[in-house]
Amino acid sequence: MVKLFESDMQGFNRESSKGNQLKFRKGDVWYKTDYLGYEGLVEYVVSKLLALSDLRAEEYVDYETDTVEYNDITYNACRSRDFTNGWNLITLERLFKDTYGHGLNQIIYSTPDHEDRLKILVEQVERTTGLKGFGIYMSKLLTVDALFLNEDRHTHNIAVLTNGAGDFKIAPIFDNGAGLLSDIRSDYPLSKDTMDLISKVKPKTFCDSFEEQLEIAEKLYGENLHFSFDYKDVKIIVAKALIYPEDVRQRVTDVIMEMRRKYNYLFTS
Repeated sequence: MVKLFESDMQGFNRESSKGNQLKFRKGDVWYKTDYLGYEGLVEYVVSKLLALSDLRAEEYVDYETDTVEYNDITYNACRSRDFTNGWNLITLERLFKDTYGHGLNQIIYSTPDHEDRLKILVEQVERTTGLKGFGIYMSKLLTVDALFLNEDRHTHNIAVLTNGAGDFKIAPIFDNGAGLLSDIRSDYPLSKDTMDLISKVKPKTFCDSFEEQLEIAEKLYGENLHFSFDYKDVKIIVAKALIYPEDVRQRVTDVIMEMRRKYNYLFTS
């Protein structure tokens, strides 16, 4: 456990439709506390499963579970090393508001066709930043979101890195905590049937269907991410998160294995 203070509190200027976790920085380590359920467990598990994919280590943020004390209250949390390397993280929404005076989300949702929405997102980001291959990045991101049911990915928390001198870099994949039915406070209580709840989860990136988002991304930019984990791998990873109760860890395992069955074509073994 680490004790944190108000002076450690930080923010990335990111908004979430699911509410905001407490975020802290101590040295070069970032901490995020659980807010609606078991977000820290999800960040940890997803990052360990991304290690069992064809992503390079620098393409995603690695998380560990932890507990933190703040204002005499103990929270379950996750921690990660600072991945910015002296650059600044800026969300796409903030980037466009600062550059053009209006947000990217407004542009996307003023277009009725879903395929055009993703095209616009990618083209506008590449035009504004000079980055290449942002479509491939979005394809990978939307694959992660579909497989792990991350319902809270939108232009307020998709981000790039900038050095403030007009240079940009693609950020590693981070902020997966809204996946795997982690909101047990309101939307996905543990008392409800897990399989029924899975069918109710909807994304927010550019339409309300994970399947459609991924199908469009693969059509436009290709199939860019594959995994190689099985039930044994999931059980080993989840079993190490002992700060979470058994019923929570079992639910996470069940959701992952159900989504693995659904997206079996993404797996190499």
